[in-house]
Amino acid sequence: MYYPRSLVNFILLSFFLFSVPFIFALTKLNTTLNDLTMQSRESVFNSVMVARLSRQFLEQAGALERLARQYTVLEDRAILDDYVRVHEMLTDTRTQLMQLVSKDKDKPLQDAMDEEAILFRALQKYKSNKEDVTQIIDGYRAFVTHAQVVQQAAYAVAMSSVDQLQETADAGHKHWRIWLWAALAIAILLAALLAFLIARPVRQIDQAIRQLGAADFSKEIEVRGPSDLRYLGQRLEWLRARLQTLEEQQTKFLRNLSHELKTPLTAIREGTELLRDGIGGNLKDEQREILHIVRENTLSLQRMIEDLLQYHQSRVMEPSALLPVDLGDIVHHVVREHRLAAWARLISFEEKLLPLLVTGNAKKITTIIDNLISNAIKYSPRLGKIQLLMSVDKDCARLEVIDEGPGIPENERERVFESFFQGNPPTEDRVKGSGLGLTIAREYVLAHGGRIVAKSREDEHSGARLVLWLPFWTSTLPLINSNRQKTTTQGSPR
Repeated sequence: MYYPRSLVNFILLSFFLFSVPFIFALTKLNTTLNDLTMQSRESVFNSVMVARLSRQFLEQAGALERLARQYTVLEDRAILDDYVRVHEMLTDTRTQLMQLVSKDKDKPLQDAMDEEAILFRALQKYKSNKEDVTQIIDGYRAFVTHAQVVQQAAYAVAMSSVDQLQETADAGHKHWRIWLWAALAIAILLAALLAFLIARPVRQIDQAIRQLGAADFSKEIEVRGPSDLRYLGQRLEWLRARLQTLEEQQTKFLRNLSHELKTPLTAIREGTELLRDGIGGNLKDEQREILHIVRENTLSLQRMIEDLLQYHQSRVMEPSALLPVDLGDIVHHVVREHRLAAWARLISFEEKLLPLLVTGNAKKITTIIDNLISNAIKYSPRLGKIQLLMSVDKDCARLEVIDEGPGIPENERERVFESFFQGNPPTEDRVKGSGLGLTIAREYVLAHGGRIVAKSREDEHSGARLVLWLPFWTSTLPLINSNRQKTTTQGSPR
């Protein structure tokens, strides 16, 4: 599809095409108004002239009757000359009326003029005869009546002209509305088409930015549209390739670093275990204390390395790996894995689990639950209890992990999910964490389209409450079976 060279030109072209229908409608409206104005001017002029001439015709007819009566009485030649002059004026008025009245409506006028011509000839041949006088006077009386008919016909012609003007105005208004609606429909269609053509490259750019924001560098970025937007797409593609290269280099670096660190770390751990078992001979109390410090820090270092690698892997979620996962089974499995560590500190679990299918990657969801439960164990006091409560919240499965530890201050409830942030250390002598456990959990949760928040307990006891939402498997409804619900309180391993 052809696009102008720049987005500005494309917008200007869109504006021009959008304006064309309205310009056409306005042009037609202007033409109609001009025609209507000229027609109304002509109609008003003709109506005024017809009314004036018809009134003048009636007055002249009356004057001819009076002159005819005077002539029959006085038989004065000067009166006949005046009659001739008025007769010529009547003829001129008749000619002007004939120009303003259509041929199909000039019959009363023509009849009146024919009658006046007969009377004029009779008047010229008049002799002092009583019968001729009566005939002439009656004829002129009829002629005046015909002149009145001519005036009424002229008024009818004027009103017909006004009615015709009104019909023309109504027709023009109707046609203009049709043009306006047609122009509006065409403009809307053009606007929708042009909006689609403009929105498509913008949407492609938005998808590309979202793709880069999700750390998905596997798909090439291609933007179709004006040249400046295509250039922007090319720069985004360059950025994608650059980020993909950096990601590969970072992954390679972390793998090599992990291998290089784990090798001497494994040797140190094996050495400390051998010394602890007395292979190198009996150790004094001071030596055992030093050995214990070395062993604990070695475990801490190993855990930090594993958390760092896991955090790096959490930044990418493959959509193809999302499958239906039974969240209740995963929680129960993770609890079983941590049962020994909890038993060592006499920590019990209260489980209220439901068999809810969520959309996700089983391994990564297991990591989420593992980090939440291990965090709860780390901060729980001896003889404490950890509650695991599942429920349905609209289109998501909801899991609450509640402990009886010191809790999370309100000003730190958002920061606990930040990388390397560590809150107040546990009250007991526990291995210090890396500050990445909850960060990894949040990364995985967001990648699954869920969310996680830290809250305080709803009862009077102290402790933290981490609430997790994961969306249900999209092709099924929540699978809830009351017979499979588990509610246990356990303080020792099974």
